[in-house]
Amino acid sequence: MPQNKAAIATQDAPAAIGPYSQAVRSGDLLFTSGQVGFDPASGALVSGGVEAEARQVLKNLAAVVGAAGLQMTDVVKTTVFLADMNDFAAVNAIYAEAFAGAEVMPARSTVQVARLPRDARVEIEAVARFA
Repeated sequence: MPQNKAAIATQDAPAAIGPYSQAVRSGDLLFTSGQVGFDPASGALVSGGVEAEARQVLKNLAAVVGAAGLQMTDVVKTTVFLADMNDFAAVNAIYAEAFAGAEVMPARSTVQVARLPRDARVEIEAVARFA
């Protein structure tokens, strides 16, 4: 049985820091790996707190989704990981801006986790659908 999946990669988002793809297309779905607030050029976590990280996370996510030929409005589900649930309101406001053009907002789960890669404060993964 042939594999129906392809890796998606872009230099406009941070390179994977482990043995995984930035995203994988399988049929009419795109599954992204979690994005954190790393600057793609330097590989360093952006400074400026959770708001700056959240903006960079969503910029990175948009770059990966865009590399597959999709837009953020094609995202159907996200999972948001927070190091501190007290950051929910700040991240939520920035998240809302990133999806402002969507007719239907993606389904979403948000969870607090014990720790994120390189002590990031927020990570977001997504599933998008090709028309």
